[in-house]
Amino acid sequence: MGSYVLGFQDLDKTKRMVVGGKGANLGELSKIEGIRVPDGFCISTEAFKRIIGEIPSIGDLLDQLSLLKAEDRDKISKLSGEIRSAIEGEAIPEDILEDITRLLSRLGEENAYAIRSSATAEDLPTASFAGQQDTYLNIIGKKAILAHISKCWASLFTERAVTYRLQNGFDHRKVHLSVVVQKMVFPQVAGILFTADPVTSNRKVSSIDAGFGLGEALVSGLVNADVYKVRGGELIDKKVSTKKLAIHALKDGGTKALAIEPERQNKQALTDEQILRLARMGRKVEEHFGCPQDIEWCLVGDEFYLVQSRPITTLYPIPEANNQGNHVYVSVGHQQMMTDPMKPLGISLFQLTAFRPMYKAGGRLFVDVTDSLASSAGREMLLDVMGKHDPLIKDALMTIIERRDFIKLSPDDKKEQSSSRSSKGASSSEFHPQIENDPKIVSDLIEKNQASIDALRRNIQTKSGSELLDFIQEDVQELKRILFDPRSSAVFMTAMGASTWINENIEKWLGEKGVADTLSQSVPNNITSEMGLALLNVADVIRPYPEVFEYLQHVEDDDFLDELVKFKGGQEARDAICAYLDKYGMRCAGEIDITRPRWREKPTTLVPMILGNIKNFAPGAGSQKFEQGRQAALKKEKELLERLTQLPDGEQKAEQTKQMISLVRNFIGYREYPKYGMISRYFVYKQALLKEAERLVRANVIQEKEDIYYLTFEELRDVVRTHELDYQIISKRKDEHALYEKLTPPRVITSDGEIIAGEYKRDNLPAGAIVGLPVSSGVVDGRARVVLNVEDAVLEEGDILVTAFTDPSWTPLFVSIKGLVTEVGGLMTHGAVIAREYGLPAVVGVENATKRIKDGQRIRVHGTEGYVEVL
Repeated sequence: MGSYVLGFQDLDKTKRMVVGGKGANLGELSKIEGIRVPDGFCISTEAFKRIIGEIPSIGDLLDQLSLLKAEDRDKISKLSGEIRSAIEGEAIPEDILEDITRLLSRLGEENAYAIRSSATAEDLPTASFAGQQDTYLNIIGKKAILAHISKCWASLFTERAVTYRLQNGFDHRKVHLSVVVQKMVFPQVAGILFTADPVTSNRKVSSIDAGFGLGEALVSGLVNADVYKVRGGELIDKKVSTKKLAIHALKDGGTKALAIEPERQNKQALTDEQILRLARMGRKVEEHFGCPQDIEWCLVGDEFYLVQSRPITTLYPIPEANNQGNHVYVSVGHQQMMTDPMKPLGISLFQLTAFRPMYKAGGRLFVDVTDSLASSAGREMLLDVMGKHDPLIKDALMTIIERRDFIKLSPDDKKEQSSSRSSKGASSSEFHPQIENDPKIVSDLIEKNQASIDALRRNIQTKSGSELLDFIQEDVQELKRILFDPRSSAVFMTAMGASTWINENIEKWLGEKGVADTLSQSVPNNITSEMGLALLNVADVIRPYPEVFEYLQHVEDDDFLDELVKFKGGQEARDAICAYLDKYGMRCAGEIDITRPRWREKPTTLVPMILGNIKNFAPGAGSQKFEQGRQAALKKEKELLERLTQLPDGEQKAEQTKQMISLVRNFIGYREYPKYGMISRYFVYKQALLKEAERLVRANVIQEKEDIYYLTFEELRDVVRTHELDYQIISKRKDEHALYEKLTPPRVITSDGEIIAGEYKRDNLPAGAIVGLPVSSGVVDGRARVVLNVEDAVLEEGDILVTAFTDPSWTPLFVSIKGLVTEVGGLMTHGAVIAREYGLPAVVGVENATKRIKDGQRIRVHGTEGYVEVL
């Protein structure tokens, strides 16, 4: 038999390019012992290529199609229609016809068949293509079967399939189609079995959807299915739905939806015994394929037949830790305000810098908190920290603790479990500063850090090759010494403690909430808020020169700084921008990932912010804004102290409060400095590594210098040493990264892959309020600006910024806005610190804020109470 038609017994996973994903998986399925698959055959992609090759006009039509964009709907419709007609009109060549006829007569020409398309780009780990091509059921007779084989080939060019490929960057010429011809079975019940729960992602829970008749009714969303859940061989949950319709096969071919008689509508479609048997089959199939599967099944009599199996592409991967037993992982990205995927070099460098082990999953990092959860004291501390950081993480951890089955307290922990509930910490009036109240401590820490970075810049100049990578690894130890210096953390721990003391006591004594926010406006030594104000000063330099302003509105290339000098005022503008870049050019969005382009590398990022500042502000706004904040804080302090002295023990209360305010103002600004120091070092490493990458390009080891971003630090060290690299690794990692960009990382995930979502437990909020965490007090109304990329931000003064997360690179935008809403964040994450310092009401940790709030809507941000209203 030619290479055009292959029986299922001739197929396995190595034949994906010949028979597509569906065909290859059917071959694999039919080899698993104890699994029944209705017999059939595949018409290979070679047959498809031959058919296409015999259509004279096809090359020209495909050329035209490749030039279109996904938005050109009318053109897509017209062109794809022409291509389909041409394919359906092309006669199947004689030798291919003979092969098909021979197999049909072996399986029985009089039988009914299902005819499905199977594309080579289908059921990939990275793109499912599910439902892109067509399926035809209950096709009877050779003539009808041949006609539907042609229809399947043509369905590669339905409008939705063409649009999907255009959106996902697949070349129309590189996706080929095989056709699966499979004997029909006529089930009483059919459905889908997921070997991992598609809702929670738990890999140990199978989820079964079942309905009467053919499975198409469920797949096409015509009916609600019964849903059964099985774990460890036990039925743990079932939801029996009202099933009003079933699709049945007609005896002369085709299918029809028929009403189900009322007394059967609420009947369980499968018996409990059948449910458990099916779940066991699912585990067998999953084991064979090595990953969770989405399986289509049919029940005929009392026998199950499987008609399809494909990987589930939407599950978030489980962190790669080789630990036994149950584990709970918490997202690092939600605490670092950076939930985008990182590239391998970025991940491995951050792991080297981290205080404790971090595990990879889906291009993000996670920390294992199992040991903390297994002790009462550990629980209390973890919940306390998470409550401040991200209450949704805290609530998810509470859910796990309350189940009591996943993580148990270690036997030697005798303390009563109930205490994990009361994670209040020491009473507020007992707060003791960890260091003396001396602002010089901060300036010393900053000077030392800066001196260490200057030394690094000098010393790294002479290093290259393996010596450079050893040097960087050595220097990371110095970075960790600085980052985790006890004096350094004592500074901001003291400031945070004093801030909490002020809020709790002032609310108790004077009934006023969140006053520490006003008291921490415009504090000294905050490198991040200074960065926002410094960009206002850059705008001041450019504002008097209309030619420079005009030129900047049209710049696209990152070498625009050299062009500036041609214009009147250009030299002054260039000097101002360069001075800014010298101090802050190592920053960028997602900066904990060393591979992300820095402002110094991509200065066009700053241009829209500078132009916005010129339009929105008058000269001198930077120092004026800072002074306004300072005065507001002083005025608040004076007013509080006056009111306190009127109380019983007033002198003492005022004196204590005055000391606490002084601690906050002296120390809280430093909170942003360690990160600035770390990112400054990262940029020095990066510049040196990119020089090394240029050498690798010249030596033909890699194709472009950015390829090193797809290697871990250790792998890069090997490549630099040996000058050898299997280049497929780079392509594979690029594909993986593109897949990770589509995934949403969970805050909390278990070693079973279960994603546990936390909730805010808050009452008495107005109807329709969108809940979050209050981090900067005040109430403000304004126009919502939903911004997903800092580069796309066009803000006017008085807008409220709504975004997924902000890191220091967003700070220059904060000068223009009057409120902030983010999806991720906690009390001490950067956005919250800067919002307080600029006096902006802010609510963070608002689930799906960028989807629930529409750009341009008027909203009210309740920064003191922690919710947002759409007006």
